[in-house]
Amino acid sequence: MNHLSFYWLPENKQQLIQGLKSEFAQLVESSISNGQISLPPIPDVVIKIQTMSRSESTTIIDIATCLTDDPSLAAVVIRIANSVVFNRRNITCTDLVTAVSRLGINRVRDIVTAQAIEQLKHSVNLSAQCNKMLTHSAHIARELGATMVLVTQLFKRIEPEYYSYLEQEKALLVGLLADIGLFCLVNEYHLYLEKGHYLDSEIALQIFHSNCPTTSKLVLKHWGFDNDFLEVACNQQLVDHCQEVSYLDVARIAHHLLMFRKQDDALDEHDVEINATGAEVLYHLSNLDDKEFRSQLKAVINASGF
Repeated sequence: MNHLSFYWLPENKQQLIQGLKSEFAQLVESSISNGQISLPPIPDVVIKIQTMSRSESTTIIDIATCLTDDPSLAAVVIRIANSVVFNRRNITCTDLVTAVSRLGINRVRDIVTAQAIEQLKHSVNLSAQCNKMLTHSAHIARELGATMVLVTQLFKRIEPEYYSYLEQEKALLVGLLADIGLFCLVNEYHLYLEKGHYLDSEIALQIFHSNCPTTSKLVLKHWGFDNDFLEVACNQQLVDHCQEVSYLDVARIAHHLLMFRKQDDALDEHDVEINATGAEVLYHLSNLDDKEFRSQLKAVINASGF
């Protein structure tokens, strides 16, 4: 039998990590199933809109009225409704009802959730290490969302009729919310440390990395997001798609491009299944020089209104 002091020996390290992974997974899943998601607090209006969006009786006026309780979020919704990415007809709106009508109830839910999470990643008062992790996550999420927009735009440009179902605004939001489960895991980690426990940061990172996809899927499913959001969050096809290219395919192409740009060592092991159009999209974006690629990403983020 191993004495407790030998539990950190190499042959037992994986056993410990697996035990901690299971513990964190159970804590987070329990919080979600009980309706007490272990996220740092987000605005009440966001929770209300998430709940309202699941009811068929909810109207555009109901959502607009709810937004008036949070002037800052209301301003964000109007600004994003007028942004280049979301304002296809280039018609400016100045009131909430028009903004919500233009975006749709579910899209407003997506936007206010993404905005709240984006703000939290830069403003939560956890440990310095947790804050740094979430700030880095915000940067990665913006990169993924913006790259998904570039991929979507190119699919539609090459074959506009065939890929008309792909929406650049949805691609952006899917990317921004893909790692939302990280909040649950980081928050549980912070609470774990506050209770006087110790967990090595490198082991914590391993737990976050392996559990984030499943946790993100659970959170998004609990809040009523559709399968496109869930699939990208867990990087797994959950339903059969009638379209040839799904948002999961778009996300995988975008991720491959970002790995290529960063010269990630894992790129050789990262396979992505694409059709002929997808190969053309990947070829075109891979051959942009780095300055132009970064410029296009920045333009998408600036045009999104976030």
